[in-house]
Amino acid sequence: MATVLKSFERWKEFLSERVEQAHKAGMSEETISKIAAQVGEFLANKIDPENKEERILKELWDVADDEDKKVLARCMVKLVSQS
Repeated sequence: MATVLKSFERWKEFLSERVEQAHKAGMSEETISKIAAQVGEFLANKIDPENKEERILKELWDVADDEDKKVLARCMVKLVSQS
């Protein structure tokens, strides 16, 4: 995981692969977004950002309320799904 976090492009690629696997497993967009929010919460609480993009996401996450976090998670899923 640490190698994935060194580069934001690698992180997006990693997340894209996980989202694709979730779709293939039959998960709904809502379920995928909920899992993404849980991952975001874990990363914000346990992992020190490795690059400027992750730092910005963490700062946004830290000021977000629960609804904002759901939106951020959905946006990240959309971002990597369109790549």
